[in-house]
Amino acid sequence: MLSLLFMTKKKKRTLEETVTLIQQGDKSLINEIIDAYKPFIAKTVSSVCRRYIYESDDEFSIGLIAFNEAIEKYSPERGSSLLSFSEVIIKRRVIDYIRKQTKNQHISIDLTNASNEEESPGTVIVNELSLDDFHKKNDEQLRKDEIIQFQTLLNTFDLNFSDLVENSPKHADARENAIYAAKMLIENQELKDLLFEKKRLPIKQLEKMVNVSRKTIERNRKYIIAIALILSSDYVYLKDYLKGVLEE
Repeated sequence: MLSLLFMTKKKKRTLEETVTLIQQGDKSLINEIIDAYKPFIAKTVSSVCRRYIYESDDEFSIGLIAFNEAIEKYSPERGSSLLSFSEVIIKRRVIDYIRKQTKNQHISIDLTNASNEEESPGTVIVNELSLDDFHKKNDEQLRKDEIIQFQTLLNTFDLNFSDLVENSPKHADARENAIYAAKMLIENQELKDLLFEKKRLPIKQLEKMVNVSRKTIERNRKYIIAIALILSSDYVYLKDYLKGVLEE
């Protein structure tokens, strides 16, 4: 089983500590950490492709690039481990790659059909339906992974999904004010840092920035925190789900 500790000859460091050193400029550790976690990358890519992935496969290269991207973007303040974060990134990038490749294949199939009368239209339809089913199942799994990751982050703020359901503003104007407060919060780096560091809403500071009463901010505190967490993180599906609300 892949250890969560990244070993060096001189001392032991956690994976997250090693990533912090890389982000601070010690690029010499990148190749070491990637080599150590190639099995994890291959396993993650294989789970998307539903077949064993070799290091010579293009999909594995996409996984390597995605893992490196996760190293660059990772922040412990998000409340998840690097492996959990990188797993989401790798799966998304591989799915994107498969979709692009499939799109090109569809073009090739169309061109082939134009010159090959023996190709059955039904075969093309079946292939497209199978591909659509593949995308739906993978999207569903990624969505589940994202929700689990978000729940983990919520827990670090002593929140859960039940809290959000119970504390979501019932009126449109109250919801708009809460969303506005969340947007202003994440756009201010100082307040954003306070939110992740203290694990609570900086109500006093936020009140000075928004045209929203302190009472409204306090009443919708949990909802504001949740929206701020979604907007400040790489939650593709949650952002898409909230898109209609956030653009009101």
